[in-house]
Amino acid sequence: MNSWDAGLAGLLVGTMGVSLLSNALVLLCLLHSADIRRQAPALFTLNLTCGNLLCTVLNMPLTLAGVVAQRQPAGDRLCRLAAFLDTFLASNSMLSMAALSIDRWVAVVFPLSYRAKMRLRDAALMVAYTWLHALTFPAAALAMSWLGFHQLYASCTLCSRRPEERLRFAVFTGAFHALSFLLSFVVLCFTYLKVLKVARFHCKRIDVITMQTLVLLVDIHPSVRERCLEEQKRRRQRATKKISTFIGTFLVCFGPYVITRLVEIFSAAPIGPHWGVLSKCLAYGKAASDPFVYCLLRHQYRRSCREILNRVLHRRSIRSSGLTGDSHSQNILPVSE
Repeated sequence: MNSWDAGLAGLLVGTMGVSLLSNALVLLCLLHSADIRRQAPALFTLNLTCGNLLCTVLNMPLTLAGVVAQRQPAGDRLCRLAAFLDTFLASNSMLSMAALSIDRWVAVVFPLSYRAKMRLRDAALMVAYTWLHALTFPAAALAMSWLGFHQLYASCTLCSRRPEERLRFAVFTGAFHALSFLLSFVVLCFTYLKVLKVARFHCKRIDVITMQTLVLLVDIHPSVRERCLEEQKRRRQRATKKISTFIGTFLVCFGPYVITRLVEIFSAAPIGPHWGVLSKCLAYGKAASDPFVYCLLRHQYRRSCREILNRVLHRRSIRSSGLTGDSHSQNILPVSE
């Protein structure tokens, strides 16, 4: 194993560790907080988190074994199962992010009718459609025997070894990425740009009120005026940063892998094996970044994490004080006797 393979293996191990811990923490927050569970986005988050965990414990280790061994890491049946899950989980992850963006769009653009438009039943129907949509392509690939180990990506995924099926497989792969990656990207751009438009409109209204207040308050200290103007600037940038993060992480993680798959099929240009594995690692990186982008940096999840941590520390302090009291009483009893 050369230095490139060792670096890719280390990247996979790091991605697995971060993904496992962060997604497990999101599950703990969902189990702990009833307020989070009552909201419709919790179903989308649960669906995304469970998919990320499944990818972390099954697909990532097999890809790591493929990178280290430079060959198929498991038997044909297990590899086909892993390839089925890889295709299903990738599509499910993209569509779940699209569902979350639709939820944010409804909440921001239609705030008064949000509870009527986005109930738990509606969220469950969206998750059901996500599963049905995501299952269609791996089921078709399984029927056509297009699941197996792909050496370029050192992973069990979509592949076809028969030259006579090259055209059909190319059409199938193009349709899969168009109806998963491209569809989700279009939905993300549409919904989040609408959200950004509404956020900028509200920022302008707040800016007008702020400037009118500063004009009326003639005796206000210059430092207070500067702080108001700085907060006004940060308010304008906050929504842009968040939306850029949502769309940017989607493109950075999934974009290289999808483009590599399309270039591999529709072009005769050679692709380096290290780039193929790296693009797959970037796609896996979405499972590690999702908990931070969508959950753990939000106020409700941070508060839930603090409550969980305080509960664990409180139990430990009770145990330690109980053990200290027992040992103290044991030390006193012989003296009293």
